[in-house]
Amino acid sequence: MPIRNRATRLSLIALGMALACLTADAAAKPDRSDQRQHYRNVMQAIAHGPVDSWKREISDLADYPLLPYVELALVQRGHATPPLSQVEAFLKRWPDTLVARDLRESILRQLATAQDWPAFRRLWSASSADDLQCAWQRARIAGGDTPDYARDIAPLWLQPRPTPASCDALFAWARQKGILTDAEIWKRIEGAAEAANPGTVSHIANLLQGADKDAANRIAASVRDPATTLAKAAQWPDSVRNRDAVSFGMLRYARKNSGAAETLWADLGARFKWDAAQKNRVLNAIAVYRATGFESDALARLKALPSDAADDSSREWRVRVALASLDWNETLAALDAMSDVQKADARWRYLRARVLGKLDRQDEAAAIFADVAKEANFHGFLAADWINAPYTICPADSVPDKAAEQAIAEQPDLARALEFFALGELTKARREWNFALQRLAAEQRPLAADFAYRNEWFDRAVFLLSASPQTLTWYEQRFPLAHKARVLRNAREAGIDPAWAYAIIRAESAWMSDARSHADAYGLMQLLPEVAKKVAGAAKVAYGRPGDLFDPVLNIQLGTLYLGQMARQYSGSPWLASAAYNAGGRPVGRWLDARGTLEPDFFIETIPYKETRDYVARVLAFSVIYDWRLNNKVIPLATRMPKAGQAYAPPKSDAQRKTVACPAPVLPAASPEGE
Repeated sequence: MPIRNRATRLSLIALGMALACLTADAAAKPDRSDQRQHYRNVMQAIAHGPVDSWKREISDLADYPLLPYVELALVQRGHATPPLSQVEAFLKRWPDTLVARDLRESILRQLATAQDWPAFRRLWSASSADDLQCAWQRARIAGGDTPDYARDIAPLWLQPRPTPASCDALFAWARQKGILTDAEIWKRIEGAAEAANPGTVSHIANLLQGADKDAANRIAASVRDPATTLAKAAQWPDSVRNRDAVSFGMLRYARKNSGAAETLWADLGARFKWDAAQKNRVLNAIAVYRATGFESDALARLKALPSDAADDSSREWRVRVALASLDWNETLAALDAMSDVQKADARWRYLRARVLGKLDRQDEAAAIFADVAKEANFHGFLAADWINAPYTICPADSVPDKAAEQAIAEQPDLARALEFFALGELTKARREWNFALQRLAAEQRPLAADFAYRNEWFDRAVFLLSASPQTLTWYEQRFPLAHKARVLRNAREAGIDPAWAYAIIRAESAWMSDARSHADAYGLMQLLPEVAKKVAGAAKVAYGRPGDLFDPVLNIQLGTLYLGQMARQYSGSPWLASAAYNAGGRPVGRWLDARGTLEPDFFIETIPYKETRDYVARVLAFSVIYDWRLNNKVIPLATRMPKAGQAYAPPKSDAQRKTVACPAPVLPAASPEGE
């Protein structure tokens, strides 16, 4: 450990004295806006100012929620690794806080890298981080303990995802001691291969020798590059590991090119002595991916699957393929073949009613529609339209508990989260929020979500309340009417329904203004920078760089303009424009060419991309809920779903709307929008 830094120690003493002098005046709570500015100034001074310049700005931070971060900055000032005694003093002063946990884990990682195991054991506290759990077991070994495989190592080892490099030494020790057996190694290789993680397979292969290592690397190669690797499979000897390499590779190959995989399987299927699991893996993959392309042999393949090769995915695709061919008897048979869990889902109950209607079994269909219409989701709203019933939306009518609300407002971790939110430091705010949730009882969490909502931190309320069936009826908090004047104005200027614009925001970002996707889309409406640039240029709206899209004002303006453009490409149709907004115009064009004559609800169910299929249903359900929130009554969902090519115009203020009813205070069994 580094030698104690006297200047830092004196700084901490000075901070303690300064704050002690202020304690008596802390009851006269200063205005938070002043404290926020002083906090910024102090942190800037600690980072870049002269040694004691921070003292001039510390005068009113004694009761400021982010005070621990000021002290942490002082502890870390001038140190790559602060003295252990100072770290321990900080941990004692701020126990059970996120900032203390972060400091502890940072120092533990440095100690692990230095292999200072005595200091590591001295500072250790239980952690959920894989690398630190591995380091802890190594520290125990260095201290003379022997970890138990089932309790201490297996939870780290048996996972398909990559483990941190710092765990390699632990696994090597376990291998050397004979604790990590060949059987356990192959168990993890199989899990990683099935999860399509060839890098993990290759890494694990280094624990094997000779032919076993070659076999593991062959599995990795077949998953990484199935076309090239499997082209050589006809020359491989028949062995369990080579059969695994073929079957795992075929999973990937069928997804990329189901026709080529089918041809290859016709050659390889008879060359090896497959066990049931290997053969079923291949048969299922070929059948499902033939179905996602709606190939002519897809239905026959799905029906021919052995019962132990079928799964929920293959059963769903059997319904979709039959539906796309308008074969109502086959569709009903496919629905009958589903699992009990699937049959209970609103999606498949609704489709059963639709198919029964096509078969002139109207009474049976009406009974199912009436049951599905009790749910506040896409299929529930459509079912209500089929029987001309009102929509069932039952908002929560909770009685505020002032004492409980006050306790939430005073919870220190939540207070820090709200302060970071007010400062615009959203990543830090979310980390403190997530830390706080772990410390709240289940009955406190909805109050915390409402607290965030009342402080205009909408995305926290949306995510938390949408995760539990008990809080799905908190519609005000889950579907906030944020930026209302702006959304209404921008939507009307773009020629679209404001409820649809709100639904897109809610589906795209859940009101996270700083959301950024893996596809590099930004902000509330998840705009790609190149799209935003084109839209801004055409509208003569100032736009400089992608980071500007984190500004809700600009994002909503450009996003609604873009939605208007998308709608016009599809005759105004919001459901088709939503599909294109998510998947892009080219895939939607292909789907329309292939199945554009299907009725819209059937078309949506046959969208090949799960993400887009669920997205369209979610946006349409959100449109209904936002329409209700804006107008108290609702444009029927069916009218938002014109057939492909049919002109659609957004509803006018005097449009005829449906009523919303709450026949019984029954909690929904699942999320109303498939979140």
